Amino acid sequence: MSKVAIIMGSISDMPVMQDAIDILKQFNVEVEVDIVSAHRTPEKLFDFSKNAHNRGISVIIAGAGGAAHLPGMVASMSPLPVIGVPVKSSNSIDGWDSVLSILQMPGGVPVATVALNGAKNAGILAAQIIGSHNKKVLDTIISYKEELKAAVNKAAESLK
Repeated sequence: MSKVAIIMGSISDMPVMQDAIDILKQFNVEVEVDIVSAHRTPEKLFDFSKNAHNRGISVIIAGAGGAAHLPGMVASMSPLPVIGVPVKSSNSIDGWDSVLSILQMPGGVPVATVALNGAKNAGILAAQIIGSHNKKVLDTIISYKEELKAAVNKAAESLK
């Protein structure tokens, strides 16, 4: 089974990143969660980034606030797809610093970037990546999208 690593720069990011954990568990995707600070634990960052693929990780979701270097630094050292979650944190400039830090990666070091505090979408995207080669996960995503459609149709019907 494919596994998604969810990392964050600080425990204070956990309330946001919990949405990715929850949706991936809903899709029955194995999750590994850790705190890896680009600035406070650089050795751990290097080890994690260079070895995640050897531990069965298929996709990395990295949440960070403020300068938000974590997703880009991981992407610079890992062969795996990295999804960045900008987190509006206490040291953030309304979240824009985090968004731009993750979004504006140089050529050759891609980071898929979701909306500010958009960890749920990061989890869905990670599951879709895994679903491209895992039919069980793909079927779960198809069912999830059908449920979304049904909820919208039900809401629309209630307006009539």
